[in-house]
Amino acid sequence: MQTYICQIDVNEREYQNPQELVSVWGTVHEDIERLGGDVRSTYAVLGNFDFHLIVDVPDDEVAFQISQSIERYGLNTTTVRALPLERISDLVDDI
Repeated sequence: MQTYICQIDVNEREYQNPQELVSVWGTVHEDIERLGGDVRSTYAVLGNFDFHLIVDVPDDEVAFQISQSIERYGLNTTTVRALPLERISDLVDDI
């Protein structure tokens, strides 16, 4: 499985109050699992994005599907692949 970080920005026009947003998270998690992903964790964050959703997925195609699925709920996403630091040190050793 590959790890991806979905950086999520809430569209304020879609969600007027926090209760609306909270009600969507369960459905988002269900969609991710239905598409073959596994939600590792979800964080509310300060900065350019409102949430970080960490998911494990089998391949890039599923990561794309998950990103598109999240956007259906009026949540803007930037999805990036994450590599563990241990893997980076292996890659650097091979250079």
